[in-house]
Parts: sequence; C-alpha cells; structure tokens
Amino acid sequence: MSQNQPQQLVAGANAPLTNDHISIRIISQNAVDCAAYRLTSDGKVRGDGDMIFYGQTRSDDGNVSFRGHDSDGFFDINLPAQPANIDKIALAFSSEQTLAQIGDVDIQVLQGSQVLLTCQLNGTGRSEKAIILAECYRRQGSWKFRFIAQGFNGGLKPLSEHFGVEIADEAPAPSQAPTQAQTINTQKTNRPAQATPPPIPTNPTVNLNKITLTKNQSSINLKKRDNFGKIAVNLNWNQRPNADQKTPKKGLLGDLFKQHKSGGIDLDVGAMIHLKNGEKTLIQALGNRFGSLQSAPYVCLRADDRTGQVSGGEWLDINGQQWSQIEEVFIFAFIYEGVPNWAQTDGVVTIHVPEQPPIETRLTEGTGNLPMCAIARLVNQQGSINVERINQYFKGHQEMDKAFHWGFSWKRGRK
Repeated sequence: MSQNQPQQLVAGANAPLTNDHISIRIISQNAVDCAAYRLTSDGKVRGDGDMIFYGQTRSDDGNVSFRGHDSDGFFDINLPAQPANIDKIALAFSSEQTLAQIGDVDIQVLQGSQVLLTCQLNGTGRSEKAIILAECYRRQGSWKFRFIAQGFNGGLKPLSEHFGVEIADEAPAPSQAPTQAQTINTQKTNRPAQATPPPIPTNPTVNLNKITLTKNQSSINLKKRDNFGKIAVNLNWNQRPNADQKTPKKGLLGDLFKQHKSGGIDLDVGAMIHLKNGEKTLIQALGNRFGSLQSAPYVCLRADDRTGQVSGGEWLDINGQQWSQIEEVFIFAFIYEGVPNWAQTDGVVTIHVPEQPPIETRLTEGTGNLPMCAIARLVNQQGSINVERINQYFKGHQEMDKAFHWGFSWKRGRK
C-alpha cells in the first residue's frame, strides 16, 4: 500500500493508531447528532465529563473535543493525554431519521491533514436511528481503532444511558412561543469548558435538550443572573451540500456561488451592538472591526475564516459578565463575495450560553440573490437575555440597518 494511500477498514476490522493527536471525521448526507464516550474497563463513563456532544463540546480535561457541523463533524483526541483508567473512546451518532434515510456515512481518521484510515457505513436497508460507529481502544499499551457499525435501538438518550450517562429528564415543551412577559428557565448540568477541569461528579446528569428557534417558536428568555459567563455564537454551514458526492473536497461551498470560482467562499458573521449608555457600534471582519471582549462593546470576533474551509465555522463571543452594560446584540451574516444560495448552504447559527442548552436557528429561507441575513438578536430585558429569531434577508448592510432603525452611515469597505 502506498504511504499516502489511507487504509480502508470494513466493519469489524481494526488498525493500529499512532500515540499522538488524531482527529476522527464523521461525514453524513443528512444531519446527525454525534457523540463520543470515554469508557473505563467496565464499558461505562466515569461521569458527565466523559461524554462529548453538541451540548458539551469538550471533555472535562479538554483532551477530547468536538467541532464542525452536524453533517461534517470532527472529534479531536489527544491519545497520550487520556487518563490511565480510560480503556476506550466510543464514537456514535443518532438521528430522527433511519440510517437508510440518512444515507451512507463516511469516517476518516486523520493525523494533521493526512488521512490514515477510512471507513464507510452503508445505509441501504437499515432501519436503526442510532449507530455505534467505531472505537479507539487500548491494547497492550498501544492505541488501536476498530470500525464497529453496530445499530442501536432508540436515540441519543438510550444510547448515552447504555454507556452509563445519567440523562436529565426533559422539560415539557412550551404550549406557545414565549412572549416578553414569559420567562423560560432552561437548565442543564453540563458545564462550559474551563481552564481548570472541574471534578467529575458522583452522580452524573446530562441534559440532551437543544433549543431550535423556528417561525412558531421564535424567541426564548434566559432567566436573569449576575454573570452569564462567556457567550459564544457560532456560524457554520454544510460544506458537502450535494448528497450524491461520496467524497468531500475543500472549498465545496464555492460550487454554490456562480461568481466565486477561485478559492473558498467567504461567509461572515457580524453584530451591531447597542450599549446601555446609548453607544452603538459594529463588529465584523470587513473593515477589521473585531471588537473587544474586556472593554466596550464587550463583543469580539475570533479569527476570520476567509476560505470557507474551516470546519468549525466563524465565532463571535459576548462577555456575559458585562451583560448589564449591553442593551442589544443584533447578529447577522453575509456573503462577502459571490451569489448566495442559502438553502443549499444549510447554514446554522448556534448560541452557547453556559449552563443552558444550545440555542440554534437555521438559515435556509433565503430567496433570490440577497446576500445579507439578519439572524437573531439578544435583548437585555431587565437583566434577562431574550433571544429572538429574525431570519430576514436583505440586499446589504444599509437595507438591513434601515429595516431595524439602527442609524449607521454606511460606505463600501474591504478586508
């Protein structure tokens, strides 16, 4: 076998792994909820910090983490740093659809940018809605990878309970969309990533809830507290929109934009911020307006992805410790170059607030050639955070500004 040719595994086969940092990529033709479980010799997690999924994207020590999209996700694993009592790391996914409806699922094991192993899960005729895909396991002091492809009855909850995770009871869904007079206290026990790993609880509980804002439930209110912590807003999109493509390629979003034929598409997130003192400001990569987290406006963009090829998408952080200084954060996304096709991008914005389930809204309603999307706004309502879905599309910044009465003066800018 050529040194550059990845080894292909069939179900049940295994292969040795290097004792190093690796990434496991899971590529599906439809959205799935991926999860990783660090297991001891009895096949169970030690606590909730050993489950990594969309609601808790890092293990308690940070040595397993999840990034990417729900149809193109990565688990980054630091093999030599795994605790001595962790015997294996199981990788699985669940979906509301059967595997036959999802279609084939591809798994890649990478070291850096080099693909070491590949596996393909054939979905033809399979009725399961949860799959144990693979595992990294110790054998005689070394790590190995096994392709499992085992179906599992039930969804993410019974799958997680199979591995010893205690799942919190789901709160009943509200009968109507919350109004300003209503307060929904959405609690969960999984915690945000911290510099110092917290102790593993004796009785782990994990909340699997994910709040999706839609036309029918367009807002949610997060109960007032003194410090909301670091609020992270992620813009991501599907880099494999064509279901008939079996292998991914870099910069696939470029296919969706007729005028952007060289390099990846540049899909950017930004925000307009209104502070309590009346000051208004703009945060976006265009014009290098990256903001500040520790001083006004207490909102900051992370590094800008100008290629469209970064699987983790774009991030905007809000200093929730200074929420009392903020009146409103208005979040938008725009296509810097090219003609957009929002429906095919399957864009999704997820708002991560510590000790709350992730809040997401999808950008799939854009029509025509409008490159600007007003996504959502976070409004300070007497100390609480009211998250309101907008999902309206505009020709540009100026038209969006006029529609929502922000009053900025606009001129064409460049990065």
